[in-house]
Order: sequence, then structure tokens, then C-alpha cells
Amino acid sequence: MEEQFKEHSTLQELRQNRIRKMNRFRERGDNPYKYIFHRSATVAEVRKQFEKREQENAEQAQEGIPATLAGRITARREQGKSTFMDLRDESERIQLFFGEKQVGEDKYETLKDFDLGDFIGVEGSVRRTKRGEITLFVKEFQILTKSLRSLPEKFHGLTDVETRYRQRYLDLVANPEVMDTFRKRTQIIDEIRSYLKERGFLEVETPMLHPIPGGATARPFITHHNAYDTDLYLRIAPELYLKRLIVGGFERVFEINRCFRNEGVDTKHNPEFTIMELYEAYQDYLGLMEETEDLFYTVMTKIIGDEKFIYQEQEILLTRPWKRILLHEAIRQFAGIDLEVTRDRDEAKRLAEKVGVEIRPEMGYGKIVDEVMSTKVKPYLVQPTFLYDYPIEISPLAKKKRDNPALTERYQLFIGGLEVCNAFSELNDPLDQRERFMEQVKLREAGDDEAQYLDEDFLTALEVGMPPTAGLGVGIDRLVMLCTNSLSIRDVILFPLLRKL
Repeated sequence: MEEQFKEHSTLQELRQNRIRKMNRFRERGDNPYKYIFHRSATVAEVRKQFEKREQENAEQAQEGIPATLAGRITARREQGKSTFMDLRDESERIQLFFGEKQVGEDKYETLKDFDLGDFIGVEGSVRRTKRGEITLFVKEFQILTKSLRSLPEKFHGLTDVETRYRQRYLDLVANPEVMDTFRKRTQIIDEIRSYLKERGFLEVETPMLHPIPGGATARPFITHHNAYDTDLYLRIAPELYLKRLIVGGFERVFEINRCFRNEGVDTKHNPEFTIMELYEAYQDYLGLMEETEDLFYTVMTKIIGDEKFIYQEQEILLTRPWKRILLHEAIRQFAGIDLEVTRDRDEAKRLAEKVGVEIRPEMGYGKIVDEVMSTKVKPYLVQPTFLYDYPIEISPLAKKKRDNPALTERYQLFIGGLEVCNAFSELNDPLDQRERFMEQVKLREAGDDEAQYLDEDFLTALEVGMPPTAGLGVGIDRLVMLCTNSLSIRDVILFPLLRKL
């Protein structure tokens, strides 16, 4: 407690010192919070221009090229009557040189009021120093924004991971590689969007507030709409609305947006996450499996730049074709038990516990199979692998397998031990769908608060008629984790949900 008090006192003293410097700018008639500043280019553009000039004429380049830059001060070094600073904008870093002779004695004196973290505007000439570093030799400069709080130095003093997530702005300032992760996230989404649009898919938006939560097995968040005096749910999946569009006549649709599930938080789950869902008329799960493989291969090789990459110290090969294993065969192979020979819940429980899988009382046969897969199979699916044909009990929106009604035409893709997508031949028989919903209602009544609700409007839509359709959901956050070698989903969400302090 005493150390925390001392640290707080020190931070307050530093802040007060910066406020005094801010006031000195004001006393000189210089607003420390400017309205606008016109740059000639970004740091990266200026560096590129200078290097090109060097290649064309090295001697002429050393005469310098003019530049006006702006950014945050991230380092500072004093040498007699000279000062060196590092300036960083979103694109890159560059060294600044301030000489008393070059800027004038009075102006140079004001540098003492600049701190790390301040935003500065500079004008001068770009050349290389004798040590070979590209440097802007400053002729004019001005304060753009005065920072009142100290930045972490190379993240020393900000080592707590949760603090990084709570103060992502400091994380981005101190760790440029974090900014690269989120740039890559945007690129991944752009590539998915481009891939689908080129193949005739229409991007749509469906509601975030649902009168009935549906489309996935999950616990929803509940809110209340005052004007209608009714409870609503943040969506757990866009599936049922997207399928309504297929009923209406659209044949290829997709959506990239947020979903919300009131579930636990771990390295692979955040209550708010991003999903891409698509639906394609006149397709089944086998055809969509081919398309899924092509989508992931195309996007990942473009982002990574190779067919192989490292994820958490494991080399992953994207070379096609990817492995495909029946779900029950994978359980036999990796868990050493056969859950396909029984449909009895108690026998399935006995077999699962025999291999060390903990089974909760509310778990039915299907959830036991899924728990064994998650515990004993998924960790070994490092190379891209499709598991397919899942029990009907845990797939209430998927069509029954053509030659085995105890299973459904469903698959999931695993890479690096992460489940990255879920897909199936969509159930379009309204009577079968009603029966499945009723089974889900029974599960809810028995205490399963993740079971799905009965949605009469969706059943009405199915009775109007939905053509044969296949649907796919892709976890964007987990795909970004793979492409950026991130261990936790919090590393790829700018502002993850955290426990209240």
C-alpha cells in the first residue's frame, strides 16, 4: 500500500510539472492544443522519398529534401546545445535534430517544455547524419498537443497484461507491433469481403436487437425497450434473419458484424465478438466445405504471404487439400473411446469419464460427445482439419445426414487447435425444424439455459419455403489470432470486455 501511495504521489508530481510547462506555452501566447496542422507527408512517405532520391543521386540527396511532419515525441537525447528526438506517426519513426544555431536561441530554449508523449509539428530538411540515420534537421517547430501524463518507457511500468487491455491507447503507443496486429485484422476483413463479393455474395445488415434469441446455442444478454415495454436480446447469431432473406429470394448473402454471448471469458472467448456468416442457396455442406477451404486458403496466404506459418511455436501448413475426419472417427482416434456405438446418455458419460472428461449433470448425449471432442480431440488438430457429421442433439438448425438421421450434415474447421468456423446443410423442413425447437424447449425446461428458443416467425418463414441452402459462420477474432500469432482473443480485440475494477 505504501509503494502504491508513493507511485501515485510521483505520478501526480510529474503531472503537475507538465501542467506548469503547459501554462508556460500559454504565457508565451502559444496555444498548447492546436486546431490543425498541415503535413507535407507521413514519416514513411518522407523516408521513402529520401531513399529514392539517394538511389538516383546520393550527392544531391545529402543536400536534403524539404519536409513538414507531425507526430508524437517518443524519445529524447541531449548533446550540448543540440537535441535529438524520435518522432512517430501512424506510419513510422524518424529522428529529429534541433540545433540552437539552426532554430535560434530563444526558440531552442522552449524545447525544455516539450516532454515525451507531446505531439509536435516540425519543418526542415531530411538528410542522413554522419552515423547514417535518416534525420529531419529542424528549422521550425511548434507544440500541437501537450501530454499531461507520462508514457511508459518501452512498456516498463505497464507490464500487467490486463492494464494493457484497459489502456489500449498506451499499448498502441508503446508497442508498434500491436498497431500492426489491428491493421492486419482490418486487412483480413477486407480480404474476406472482397473474396465473397467477387463470387456474387451480397453484403447485408440484420438486427442486433432480437425479440427471440436464436441461431446458436448460447446464453443471451437481455435488455429492455422502454417505448414498447418489452424485453429484447442482443443477438447471439444473425443466422435466422439471414435465412429469412434466402426465403425472400436472395441466393447469396453474408454479414460481418458483432455478436454477444453471456458466457465465460478465457483466451478464446469474449462476450462481444465478430463473426462472418454467409448463406448460399442450392448448396450443401460438402460443396460449402470446398468453398470454405478455398476462402481460408486465399485469405490466409495473402495475409501471411506463405503457405506455412508459425502459431504458438507450431508450424502450420496450409497446403491443400486439407484433412477431413468424421467426428466419431476423430474421437476414436484421439480419445480412444467409441461414442458412436451407443446413444445412451449414461453409457456415454461412463466412457467419457473413463478417459478423464468431466461431465456435468445437465449434459445430454450430444453435449457429452462435444465435450469429449473439445477436451480430447481439438488440441491435436494443429494442421487444418475438418471434422464433420455431428450428433443431431447439438445441431438443431442442420439437416439430418442423408443415410443416418442420428447425425447432421455439419462440419467445423480447426487450425492450430482453434475452432474457426461452423457450417451445415441448413434445415429447411419446417415440420422437422418445429420438432427440433420443441426438443430445445424441453432442454431449457430441464435447466439448460443455452438451449434455443421456439421462434414461430422463423417457422412461418420456412413454411413459405426456403430452397436447399448451406450456411457458414467464421470467427473473425480467432482467424486474426492465427494470422498474428496471438495467444489470447483479447490481443486481437481493441477494447475487450474486462472485469470492473
